[in-house]
Amino acid sequence: MIIQTSVFLLITLIVIVILIDIIPIFKDWLGRIHIGRYDNKNIWNKLITEKAVTWLNDTPKIKVTDNTRLIVLDMLKGNYTKSAIQHWQEASILLGLSEYLKSIEDHKAENEIVKFLNKKFDSAGQWIKKPVHVDGAILAYAVMKLDFIETDTYRKALDYTWEMIKEHIGEEGTVEYRKSMPSYRYVDTIGFICPFLIAYGTKYNKGECIELAVKQIKEYERYGMLEIYSIPCHAYKVDNKIPLGLYGWGRGLGWFAIGLIDSWIELPADSKYKSELEESVIKFAKAIMNFQQENGSWNWTVTRKESRADSSTTATLGWFLINASKIDEIAKDCLDSTTKAINYLITVTRRSGEVDFSQGDTKDIGVYAMLFNILPFTQGFCIRIINSYKVNRRFYDKEDSKITKN
Repeated sequence: MIIQTSVFLLITLIVIVILIDIIPIFKDWLGRIHIGRYDNKNIWNKLITEKAVTWLNDTPKIKVTDNTRLIVLDMLKGNYTKSAIQHWQEASILLGLSEYLKSIEDHKAENEIVKFLNKKFDSAGQWIKKPVHVDGAILAYAVMKLDFIETDTYRKALDYTWEMIKEHIGEEGTVEYRKSMPSYRYVDTIGFICPFLIAYGTKYNKGECIELAVKQIKEYERYGMLEIYSIPCHAYKVDNKIPLGLYGWGRGLGWFAIGLIDSWIELPADSKYKSELEESVIKFAKAIMNFQQENGSWNWTVTRKESRADSSTTATLGWFLINASKIDEIAKDCLDSTTKAINYLITVTRRSGEVDFSQGDTKDIGVYAMLFNILPFTQGFCIRIINSYKVNRRFYDKEDSKITKN
């Protein structure tokens, strides 16, 4: 009897382990049937936004590993996902919904956002679980972008975020990605911190925040860019300025794009840095449009046509270009490029409203994921793009942009 019970338990365990591996694969296969069959941008916007609303308080966990076999072992070891990765997933959804709510009244979305905020912050406006990595700054920035709440309610959390960033400032005056890696400057950090620093510095009259953000961007342009083509590498070493990782890593371009364009947007028109960053926006816009594929996407390695398309790169660069289209010199080209990017993203959206085929989380400098799947980060930026695009198109088409959803 004991042997029979042991055999039964062993077989049950094996079945559970196999199912944990097989079910995600089956769900992907099923979800990709009839993918991308949308012929209306408004319907697409509605579906991707509804999915994001359901994800905000139940955000899908993003795998750290590329393993697709025996993933239960990664779960048991704590290697399946990490909270820092989740910060920028949640931030992106929040940023997308804040853009959506600028032109659409949606009380369900607002209620879900309030529910999310109540889970993240206490009654005094402080983080319930304080972020220890700079990734958390993009989530703080997303909170600042919500127009229907009073930002000062979360002043303690915003102040803490600034203090946390200051603790990551290296000897040469720029911000570290991790305290454990003080010798490197990552392109990711630009997207994580710079928009927050400028929004926070502008709102609370802290000039040192704005100066730090601009320095972070300009130093990366100086040491982390491939000069001829104006595309960033993954990181550079502080002491000898040697570039590290891949030039042309798609999401690296995306992180630089987010940091640059949102910083430019947040700067007041009379800021002494506005024109300086605008020059950077023009230069980078021209650079990335040269690498857009014929189908409207950017590949995970933007310099290689043979590499596969990455939705996260396409979404973030599309967001950059729709905002860069506000500059007369490059307006038409940027808008045309954004249109192509949106059309591509529609083709890789599942029937469920989930935007597919985003590159997974990066493992290390120069070590990139080879799995392409759902990424809430991409979902949020698709919502940012399409809602900003609608406003821009209606500016050109002279249409009314106010919609009410009951």
